[in-house]
Amino acid sequence: MTRPLSVALAGLGTVGAGVLTLLRQNAEVIAARAGRPIAVTAVAARDRTRDRGVPLSGLHWFDDPVALATDPSVDVVVEVIGGAEGAARAVVQAAIAAGKPVVTANKALLAVHGAALATEAERAGVPLGFEAAVAGGIPVIKALREGLAGNRIARVAGILNGTCNYILTVMRERGREFAEVLHEAQKLGYAEADPSFDVDGIDAAHKLAILAALAFGRPVAFGAVHVEGIRHVSALDIAFAGELGYRIKLLGLARQTEAGIEARVHPCMVPESAPLARVDGVFNAVVAEGDFVGRIMLEGRGAGAGPTASAVVADLVDIARRRLTPVWGAHSGALSDVPSVPMTAHVGCYYLRLMVVDRPGVIADVTAALRDAGISLESMLQRGRSPGEAVPVVLVTHETREAAMRDALARIAALDAVLEDPAVIRIEPA
Repeated sequence: MTRPLSVALAGLGTVGAGVLTLLRQNAEVIAARAGRPIAVTAVAARDRTRDRGVPLSGLHWFDDPVALATDPSVDVVVEVIGGAEGAARAVVQAAIAAGKPVVTANKALLAVHGAALATEAERAGVPLGFEAAVAGGIPVIKALREGLAGNRIARVAGILNGTCNYILTVMRERGREFAEVLHEAQKLGYAEADPSFDVDGIDAAHKLAILAALAFGRPVAFGAVHVEGIRHVSALDIAFAGELGYRIKLLGLARQTEAGIEARVHPCMVPESAPLARVDGVFNAVVAEGDFVGRIMLEGRGAGAGPTASAVVADLVDIARRRLTPVWGAHSGALSDVPSVPMTAHVGCYYLRLMVVDRPGVIADVTAALRDAGISLESMLQRGRSPGEAVPVVLVTHETREAAMRDALARIAALDAVLEDPAVIRIEPA
């Protein structure tokens, strides 16, 4: 019998335990597809006594994950520790330096250090698999890097964070505010005790940086991604979005323009008829547009033990079959040096909600500020009259440049009749 592929797990949390369970439960079908058995033989984890819901007897335990990565009896290292620095980075670098293939589910590590790690893996001639780093069980990495290899990609967009999608879905369905729904999501386990990486858009930005590198064939550039989260999205804005025929989603968007690559994460108003608008709850989805294939969409669970383990094992099967694909789809010398486009150059339509004192002349002052910034209006909503009281006014603009909108917002916020910072949400076409 062909010798099993010996796998070392650095990290034995939810994902690590999921990988161990999947490899054991589906061992026969995995062996058939990989051409040889795949078995976890060693692990590195901090707490040996914790019950992880899976038998651990017979595994070689390491207290030092770097020692695990350099063990001669290990064929491939799976890193599921997490984080851009510390043990996770040290394990991956040590494994590559030892000439061992690596599989990681670590989007932060790849977004921040992916260019350097790819170069190291290329020099060592070893695979660096990361299907599990973006969108959980959805095979979006293989789709972009391999399935669409014959296409020039014009745009990639997606719902890349299940926590934010769940919160926005519940806010829309129940008319509840962000803070209340976030607290509920934490109790249900959909949000971390410290939810900042999720709700402030950083997690989605890590994933978008990876997708943009694959889609446009250039080194990963996390620092060039414009990032906004969902803390400022209110139930009122979600209700107005529905009235206007939109749903609010936190999207990661990257596209090729004449000036370079635009990459941004922020709340968007998406037409209710758009496929992404109908992706609800904790689900993720990615849309890619290629010059020959047209538009494709992949949807599924973006996190959790099962989906993420599924993606990890897919990379292990490739390694067992000795498939070696360049990390970013092409060798480092063939990657593009196309520049990043600043957010101020973005052109699009905008939703603008103001809380203003209901008195004569207020709308004239607001529209004058927009006019002076060169922005024209498509529509306006104002519900009821409450002279002297605060009322919401909603404005939808025609296409304009981000820099012009920022100028107009500064002018509008300075008006004494405007009672709070304007709420601004960019509108994305279907």
